[in-house]
Amino acid sequence: MSNTRPNCVLHCQGVSHWFGSNRVLNNINLEITAGQIVAVVGPSGCGKSTLLRAILGTHPPKAGQIIANGHPVTRPNRDVGIVYQNYSLFDFLTARDNVAFGLMLDQTTLPERLFGYFQWRKLRSQHRQQALDLLEKVQLSKAANLYPHEMSGGMRQRVAIAQALIMEPKILLLDEPFGALDEATREELQLMLLRLYDENLQAKAAGQTPPYTILIVTHELNEALYVSDRVIGLSQYHQDGANGATIVYDKQAPVFKAGDARDFEQFETQKDELRKAVFTPSATRHHSEFVTFWNEHDKAFAP
Repeated sequence: MSNTRPNCVLHCQGVSHWFGSNRVLNNINLEITAGQIVAVVGPSGCGKSTLLRAILGTHPPKAGQIIANGHPVTRPNRDVGIVYQNYSLFDFLTARDNVAFGLMLDQTTLPERLFGYFQWRKLRSQHRQQALDLLEKVQLSKAANLYPHEMSGGMRQRVAIAQALIMEPKILLLDEPFGALDEATREELQLMLLRLYDENLQAKAAGQTPPYTILIVTHELNEALYVSDRVIGLSQYHQDGANGATIVYDKQAPVFKAGDARDFEQFETQKDELRKAVFTPSATRHHSEFVTFWNEHDKAFAP
């Protein structure tokens, strides 16, 4: 099934989900194109994690369809990666081998590793070099030989992100990845996302497909507006909220670079708009009032 926009890597079409009589998601329609970093915010219990699990393929929606990289998502696959708040690392592996582990499973079998030792040894060396290159990208190459218990929480989360990125997913899901970290460490990882976005801009300028497309769920409005180029509000506070949460807000976010000052006053107006449109129970206006991203985008790039 074709996507409606060029370079569309994720397309949610009429996605709804429920658990018994509990309606959670209500007609979610969403398109994300290559190179976007999209932040999702919303009230507690609005279905943000349910939406991520549907996109990941572990819990397909009860209605509608999710398409990643042009293929319907019915189960977990290589096109979609995820990093959770809790680090998914192996305690018995170093940072480098944790990052390389996915390549080993993807490109070899146990018999190949047991009976084709010399070929496996060469391939393993390539995997470990790829892992080291990626650790360098997330500024953690000096910790390549450390085990998880020797690393801080922020370091472990960088390893988890590198672990996901090495598989080159078409879209990477981040489920409140910095929620358990202290403020200073959180800021460091936010800068890491800005550096990835800068790589996207460089790729676009060179006429190439941007390498990193990210959907990040966060409960921090400052973080959502700082690390993303687009903010989505998922909420049950809308006219048809009895049937679950839908996208009630979808607008461009300010674009920062890693070296820019962290001046959050620049988007106080947008934060106020988000609070009113997404987090206010009495807000029953039609959500299309704040779902304007693609209209504004198409006008900006019209010939």
